[in-house]
Amino acid sequence: MNDVSLREQSIVLIGFMGVGKTTIGRSVAKKLYRDFIDIDEEIEKKFNLPTPEIFKKYGEKKFRETEKEIIIHSCKQKLKIISVGGGAFLQEEIRKACLSECIIFFLDLSWDSWKERISLLIDSRPVLQGKTIEQIEKLFYERQPIYEGHHSRVITDNLVVDEIADYITDSLKTAWDIYEPNGN
Repeated sequence: MNDVSLREQSIVLIGFMGVGKTTIGRSVAKKLYRDFIDIDEEIEKKFNLPTPEIFKKYGEKKFRETEKEIIIHSCKQKLKIISVGGGAFLQEEIRKACLSECIIFFLDLSWDSWKERISLLIDSRPVLQGKTIEQIEKLFYERQPIYEGHHSRVITDNLVVDEIADYITDSLKTAWDIYEPNGN
């Protein structure tokens, strides 16, 4: 474990693409007065291209290398709320860095609830393009085990963004009070 106090550790949100990591992350950041880092946005800034274009022009391998570099750097920072892409945890180095440096919340959304969002997601997610609903469902379930490396699971079905963000901030404050009373 690192030597950063629990209260100062950055928070990482993980989960399948489109579960709401960015929207929820922004809300949690606001509630905790922290900076928010969206890893996909950071990658897009670095290439000055949207994600689908990065995949097309440079390939997924280059995207994943850049993703790893940015996440590992971000994890070492204090007091951040970090949203990582749905596929980031496929890389063991990323999982290890996040687990050892940060507090990880897994945003868990059921397939049935996720499926309702597909039309909003399909265009911006290169990993989904050209796939049938059956192939996407297979990917959804194949990826679930990679999210098992977390400190806390939040079942997000039937909850709105604010409820999820409140749940995360409340559980963090409770943990801080238990493990580091008086902020020490």
